[in-house]
Amino acid sequence: MSEATMHQIVLAARPHGRPSINDFRFEKTAMPVMLPGGVLLRVLYLSLDPYMRGRMDDMKSYAKPVSLGEAMPGRGIAEVIASGHPAYAVGDTVVAQTGWRTHAAVTGEGLRKLDPALAPITTALGVLGMPGFTAYAGLTLIGKPRCGETVAVAAASGPVGSLVGQLAKITGCRTVGIAGGADKCRYVRDELGFDAAIDHREHCFPEQLKRACPDGIDVYFENVGGAVWQAVLPLLNQFARVPVCGLIAQYNGPGDSEEAHRLAPTMREVLTKSLTMRGFISADFVEEHYPQFLRVVSAAVAKGRVRSREDITDGLENAPQAFMGMLEGRNFGKVLVRVASDAGTLSTRNGA
Repeated sequence: MSEATMHQIVLAARPHGRPSINDFRFEKTAMPVMLPGGVLLRVLYLSLDPYMRGRMDDMKSYAKPVSLGEAMPGRGIAEVIASGHPAYAVGDTVVAQTGWRTHAAVTGEGLRKLDPALAPITTALGVLGMPGFTAYAGLTLIGKPRCGETVAVAAASGPVGSLVGQLAKITGCRTVGIAGGADKCRYVRDELGFDAAIDHREHCFPEQLKRACPDGIDVYFENVGGAVWQAVLPLLNQFARVPVCGLIAQYNGPGDSEEAHRLAPTMREVLTKSLTMRGFISADFVEEHYPQFLRVVSAAVAKGRVRSREDITDGLENAPQAFMGMLEGRNFGKVLVRVASDAGTLSTRNGA
């Protein structure tokens, strides 16, 4: 690739159900022009997150859908290669909204400079980034767990669920993780320190979950929906709290023909058990609570009380396959794409 061009992945077609490789297009285009007072970035790592599936649909949501032919959105870790902004110098490492691109021109708004000496730079897209803050905000501000309570979380081996359980454990709660497959459950229980880990793929999953929660569930952090929610629902205690972060089981459309008939039982439990359910977007809390999140969680990471795992794919051209695999639960940890071939070398040199 010459210095005058870059690569990006755009939305080529709107998916019907599960996305396919034909819904994306890898293309070469002109290098972006640095904006006045902005910076020009070379993307090192790209974060892939479930919310991106919703942006592919042409429907009203909390953020506008991606237009056909537009680059897929996303946060990345990038190196500043040109700057017209006084706060950023060439060579700085930053987190920014880059999209699925090798290069991006952005304003200084929303940029966050990283100090690679403090933590591996990739953590800024995971445990110390948006997924980590989502876990922290949903658990502490909506779930409000108390010592001795039972906290259950779906997708427990992922970047959000894994931190939810570890923070709940630090609070003194019984923590029950729900994950897909024996390896992920072993990781959740043995490496992350959850009290129990239940495989939702097992045919006796509801019974196993009930045995793991003998005193019911006081806080359920919802990442999945679908059949997992149906197993959790009867176990919720009076006045249980349910932060609703995501519904990944339903992002590609209705899971089965019975889904539409399950609203009434859900609402009955909400009423009779005085449940608190709140859907939330992490951006709702950023301005007031993000600095505290960074202080609390970075300290826990430094002390070894919080652990995280990353699932890294090499090459921007492989982002669609990694994204589709994430939606199907094939990833193990925070999903990242290493965009620059020398990004790993840069991370190691800078203290990662």
